[in-house]
Formats: sequence, structure tokens, C-alpha cells
Amino acid sequence: MTLPFSILDLAQVIEGGSISKSFSDSVALAQHAETLGYNRVWYAEHHNIKSVASSATSVLIAHVAAQTKHIRLGSGGIMLPNHAPLLIAEQFGTLETLHPGRIDLGLGRAPGGDMGVINALRKDYEQAANNFPTDVQELIQYLAAPQNGATTSVRAIPGEGTNVPVWILGSSLFGAQLAARLGLPYAFASHFAPSHLFQAAEVYRNNFIPSSHLDKPYFMMACNVFAADTEEDAYYHFSTLVQAFVGIITNQRGLTPRPVRGFKVPQHIASHVESMLQVSAVGTVETVAERLSFFYEKLQPDEIIIAKNFHDHAARLRSLELTMDARDVLRKTLKAA
Repeated sequence: MTLPFSILDLAQVIEGGSISKSFSDSVALAQHAETLGYNRVWYAEHHNIKSVASSATSVLIAHVAAQTKHIRLGSGGIMLPNHAPLLIAEQFGTLETLHPGRIDLGLGRAPGGDMGVINALRKDYEQAANNFPTDVQELIQYLAAPQNGATTSVRAIPGEGTNVPVWILGSSLFGAQLAARLGLPYAFASHFAPSHLFQAAEVYRNNFIPSSHLDKPYFMMACNVFAADTEEDAYYHFSTLVQAFVGIITNQRGLTPRPVRGFKVPQHIASHVESMLQVSAVGTVETVAERLSFFYEKLQPDEIIIAKNFHDHAARLRSLELTMDARDVLRKTLKAA
């Protein structure tokens, strides 16, 4: 059983830190992931969120790519309704030309922010979101090699002929249906919106149409993983993410908070937080492997992308190491079954 592990990085801005430190930490994270054998690192486009510095996603990818050697890097994702497909084709065509064979282009339909962001982007978001399937296909065409005899007045230069792999991202059945219809790989945002995870995987696989991109479905699920040398330390660092979700639900977002031992979620939102974070693996190597084994047996994902929203950078790097140890345990367990 081969099961690639990858990483989702939001270039978190931590309490007591700075945006500059966030970028330095992202480089160090990717470099360490590369040495450990992770498959790819993705960065997500968000706007107007104090704790997230990956808003200029293609710029951050370029910065990290220049300081790594072979690990794949990409967007998880670019929020396409915010952009003209031509511009994204040019940006990712440039990245692919500079770093051949290392760039992914994950596309989402959300705005990556609130109504204030939508207004600031000067977009009719509802119309742009409705155009998402058409825009995805237009973007793929810009990245493809020109057809013999075809004439077009607009070409993506750079971009044309790079065939950057395009992924559809989502947290609902819409993305699963679109990815299946277009024959594209699909990644589900189960690290924060897990309610449709199992149904989306089923819809995607049952409706998949082979294409020039893929001959069979390729499904990636996201999971929060907080691995540490002790259960106590793992839950201590996990409290950073729990606090962040409490802030989201109560509309009190801030910088990535410091961990708190014994943190208790307010009772009136405890079930909501638990529901949002149910696709998480927290604990020692053995505990994390057991939890990931559950998801693997239920979903059979082709790849798992891991969110590690730690406050402590050293603890996050240690978690990277222990997570790969957990993958080794998972492989042995499944092989013996």
C-alpha cells in the first residue's frame, strides 16, 4: 500500500510572531517535509484574516519553490471567482516554467473571505461563482498545448503548453460532481467541513468520467494531525486549533493562539466545534496511526493532506516527523490485515 502524505500550510501568523516569521516558518516547513518524503505542500488563498498570510498564494509558492528542490508545491486553493482565468494561467505557467514538474493548481469556488472582501475585490461574486465550471475549463485550455490548426486571439504566455495539473477543491457535493464530470483529481476540505466527506467521495468516484487528465478517480482527503511524543503534549498543541475554531464560531478571530493546557470549549458551542474537527488525529504515533487507519478503511483515499496549525514551530516540525512514523505503522497494519 502506497499512501502519499502531503501538507496544507496557511502561513499562520501566530500570537507573538510576525508575517515575516510566518514566511520563514513556511520555508522551513517545506524544506523539512521534503527531507521526510512528503509528496506536496499546498497554500490556501484567504483574505482579511489576521492569522493567515497565504493570500498572495502564487507569490508564496514561488518563494518556497526557490528554496526547495523537488517537493511539489501548489494552491489549496486559488479561489477562481476572484480572478480572471487568463491571469491564473499566466501565474501558474510562470511557476511551472521556473520549477518544472513541481507545481499544482487547486481551484476553489469560495471567495476566501467575507462580504467586505467580496466588495473590495470588486467582483459580482454570485455571477463569478456560477461561472466557475466554465472558468475552470477556460483555464485548462490556456494551460494546454495549442491544437493543430486552431486559432485564438488570446494565449497564456507563459502558461500555454505547461499543462499544470488542475485539481478541484471543495467541501460540498458540487465540487465532487464537477471534478467527476471533468475527469480531474478532487480534494475534500474535511479538516474543517467534514459533514459531506463520505458522500462526496462516493459521488466523485461513482460519477467519474475518464479524461486526458486522469484515467481513474484520484481522491484526496484533508485531516488535522497533531502528533507529539506524549498524548498530553499532542492535546496541548491541539488546543491552538480548538481555540481558533471557537474564535471562528463566535466571530472573534485573531492571530493563531498560544496553546493552553486543559482548554475547555464553552458548553454552548462544544458540539459545533467537535463536529467541525471530527476529522482529526491527535496523540502519539500509535494513536495517530489508529485514527488514520479508521479513515483509510472507510474512505480508501489516494492521498491524505494534513493540516498542522500549531502555534509552536518546533512542535510542528516534530509533528511532521512523527506523522511519517504513523504512516509507516499504518502501512504495516494494512499490509498485515
